[in-house]
Amino acid sequence: MTDGNPVEALEGHEGPAARVHALCARAETVLNSHARTRDLTASLPRTDTSPLRIALLGPYSAGKSMLVAALLRLPPAAVDELVDAAPKTHEPTPYEWNGVTLVDLPGTLSGNDEHSCAARRGVRGADALMIVTTSELPGEAETSAILRALDDDGFADRSVVVVNKMNAENSDRDVILDEVRKRLGSFAHRVPIVPTDARDYVDAANDPGLADDQRDLLVGESGIDALTAELRKIVEPGVTGLRPKAQAHELLRVLTDAELKWELGGEELGAAKTAKKVEGSVSRAEEGVLSTLARESDVVAFKLEAAGNRIAADVSEKAGESPVDIALELMRVSAEFDAKFSSSMSTAFEALVAEYGTGVPEPEAWVNDLDSPATTIDASSDDESLFARAVKEAAKKAAQSGTGKLNEWAGKVVAGGGEQGSAASDIANWLNKSRVGQKVLDTGGKFTNGVGKYKPWGQGKAANKIVTAADKVQWATALVMPLMDLTSVAQDQGKWMAVNKHRKMIREHFAEEARRQRAGLAESGERHLGKWIAEVEQSLSGLTRPGAEIRAARDTALEEIRSLRTEAEELVGPAG
Repeated sequence: MTDGNPVEALEGHEGPAARVHALCARAETVLNSHARTRDLTASLPRTDTSPLRIALLGPYSAGKSMLVAALLRLPPAAVDELVDAAPKTHEPTPYEWNGVTLVDLPGTLSGNDEHSCAARRGVRGADALMIVTTSELPGEAETSAILRALDDDGFADRSVVVVNKMNAENSDRDVILDEVRKRLGSFAHRVPIVPTDARDYVDAANDPGLADDQRDLLVGESGIDALTAELRKIVEPGVTGLRPKAQAHELLRVLTDAELKWELGGEELGAAKTAKKVEGSVSRAEEGVLSTLARESDVVAFKLEAAGNRIAADVSEKAGESPVDIALELMRVSAEFDAKFSSSMSTAFEALVAEYGTGVPEPEAWVNDLDSPATTIDASSDDESLFARAVKEAAKKAAQSGTGKLNEWAGKVVAGGGEQGSAASDIANWLNKSRVGQKVLDTGGKFTNGVGKYKPWGQGKAANKIVTAADKVQWATALVMPLMDLTSVAQDQGKWMAVNKHRKMIREHFAEEARRQRAGLAESGERHLGKWIAEVEQSLSGLTRPGAEIRAARDTALEEIRSLRTEAEELVGPAG
């Protein structure tokens, strides 16, 4: 391609040339953005209004140069100069012919790598191909090269296959052409196949001893006139019609080269694999905890609703299940959630430590900060008189039996926090005065160093444990307090419509709390987990950063390259 900016429009702004120009300009920006691909910008199609180029592609000694001589109608001296049996040409050689340029490429399959590379460059710069083989039929390697040019390089609709040396002794034209079609496979119906014998044409044209009728016979049977007609059909659209498609295909080849440049190896590949492995390990740890969180928050919600349903069913003339028992059960539900969620965090931590050592930070202890629900269930205004008084009376009786006082006490403990001199701190000190109390307070030996003694910061942690426990007591008792002594409600009301209405309100109360707890536990659990995961990622950043950076750059570049490829493929049209 000639020098200049990437493909400037050769026609109107909406034409193929303008679209190729826009894609190449974008490709230049993308390729220039990274040192890996910067050198490929030189291969991008450029502004080029020169004559169309038809490259002759074929193996050494297939007769490409003789075909050029025949097409150019060269005199004997020029033929002898042009045709050289030794593969001396290292670069494509151009010849002007009928307003286009024939490019004689170095022979392939000659064992000379320089010739093969030069031939490849010539193909990439061509607008159309004259693929040359012989009556000896292409072998496996040559057939693969032909199919690559037609398929991968996109020349199927811009080529002619020339079967040269057809008039050699013992050549059966029909058999040979049939075999060539078989080797071309699905391309046989798309690509014209022209049998020729360039030597016969040159000899006939330059032998003064031949009669005119003999010369005409040899020229006709040589196939050169038929080849000339096929070549003219290929180039008939002209530069503006043929070159944009050729350049779009070349853009696709450049983009393929760019993708290959991003194939990682050596240290870069190792770094990328390490980053991917670490990220996978952290992701699996996170997913395991999230799975437990989702499952166990559902369990809490289910048990809350079940408790509400049981209490609602017990609103009758017969004594039902004690709300105090319900409160204790709900505290157990909360404690079970804490234990399972904390266990999942520990499991995730231990798995990462097993892989990456003790540098992985340990997650902070999980604290379930349950806030208390509303402590009353409001009746509608039309039921205020008898029903409301019955509920209030039930609450008073509950307070007398201890539940209300327990809730009040727990609230004071929670409000006081775990600071020195708080109620929680006093309770911790009281428990730590005896061996039995110490075991209740500190079963794992994390806070104390024996009766009456604390580890550094142990007293504060012990007090916070008391606060957490009191928080659960307050939550559970507050949830069930309005439901205390429901038998008296039924007895005093004596109206089953009101009883059923109250049952509905109880169910809705517990169902709402179930939804609130599920959402709250999920949110606080995810927040707790997210904080730890961020700490883990930071601690392992030395392992992940190099690979993550190269992978991110690679992913970004490949995404842009593939976007360009998609648009270029639309320009060249579907294969078929």
